[in-house]
This record gives sequence, C-alpha cells and structure tokens, in this order.
Amino acid sequence: MVERLYTFEPVGVVRSCFAEKFAIPRQPRLAPAARGVVELLPPYDQPEALDGLEQASHLWLLFVFHAAPSGPDHLRVRPPRLGGNRRIGVFASRATHRPNPIGQSVVRLDAVAGGRLHVSGIDLLDGTPVLDIKPYVPYADLVADAHYGLAEAAPRLLSVRWQGEALEAARIHGQRLGEPVLELIEQCLAQDPKPAYQRPAPDREYGVRLWDLNVRWHYPDAGQICVLAVSKV
Repeated sequence: MVERLYTFEPVGVVRSCFAEKFAIPRQPRLAPAARGVVELLPPYDQPEALDGLEQASHLWLLFVFHAAPSGPDHLRVRPPRLGGNRRIGVFASRATHRPNPIGQSVVRLDAVAGGRLHVSGIDLLDGTPVLDIKPYVPYADLVADAHYGLAEAAPRLLSVRWQGEALEAARIHGQRLGEPVLELIEQCLAQDPKPAYQRPAPDREYGVRLWDLNVRWHYPDAGQICVLAVSKV
C-alpha cells in the first residue's frame, strides 16, 4: 500500500447561530430556522469562484468537525438516534467522531452577497471550517428508493411550550437580531437535545447558547419541554 499525505486549506468559515455543540440538530434541514453565513476566504471570495452559484437552491458543504475528537480510537460509536447506549461501526453512522474529521451537510442557499453565502437549515457550529462547496443536483443526488434501516423516519418531536416572559423575550430578541429566534428555539428543542438515556427530574434545568442568547428549559412531563427564559448573554 502506498501511503499519501494530503493537506487541505479551508475555503471559508461558518458564522452560525449555534455557539456551542449542545442542541445542534443531529442532521441538517431539521431546523429550517437555523441560519448562518459562510464567509469565504481569499481567493475564493472572488466573483469568479461564485459565478452561477445563485442558480442552486441547496448546497453540499464539506467541512471539518473542528470541535470533536477523531481518529482510529473511534471505530465504534454510540449514535444519539439509537439512544446513546448502543454501539455500531463508525461507517454505519454520521457521528461526529470520524477517522478523519470531515462532515457533509445539505443546506439551503438563501442569498449570495459578495463573498458571503447566507444559508439555512444548518447543523454547523460557529467557526466551522469549510473545505469545499458543491451545488445540490436533484436528478443525481436524490435517490427515491434509498433506505437506512437504523433510521428510516425523522425522530419523534416533543411538544414545546413557553412561560409567558420567555415567549415575549424570544420575540423581542428575534426583532433585535433580525432572526427567527422563536422558531429556532422550538425547532431545536422539539428534537430533544439531551442524551436519550437521561430521565431528568422536572426541576432540572438545561441551557444552551443560540446567537447571543442564553436559552433555559426543563422537562415538566415526559414528552414535553417548557422554555423558562431567554436572555442576552
């Protein structure tokens, strides 16, 4: 076997609504309100590199899992979708722990503005390095009879309700940021970001940063989330 060494340089970096890994959707497009910007780096921020890209509604982003361990120590992984306590082979999963820290996501392209790509439906941490960008081509990329026996359907969503002050705060901060904050919170929390094996007491609070906001919630009943507070960090 001939061993070759490849070196890659990012073409851009993601500025994302997700300031930390917790509560990021476990697949792209599960939270349409999750928005961000791919800031392209020279020379890829030039018009020549982007000519024709506006014809695409969606993009493939190839990126680096820069905040997750990788390498041969992770031959078997525990996907959250399987409850977080069942191990399968790394190549049978989309776990962030990869032989090489490379990920791919389909995102919606909302606008091309100079050397910045405005995208939504993302599952990318703020600061994620982007290695390459390709248009999503439906006739080639959509496989009508595709299946995956370990996850044939989207995960069941939890009911999300609000305490009155939290709901009003989400609306106010959404107007301040010019972002769909309320929808983002509901879409992310409905997918139950906590580990599946946890059975939290009703008085246990969870929190996450979205944009410059601190969002707090708890689980008052099985299958339900209540947003307690939304405040600026």
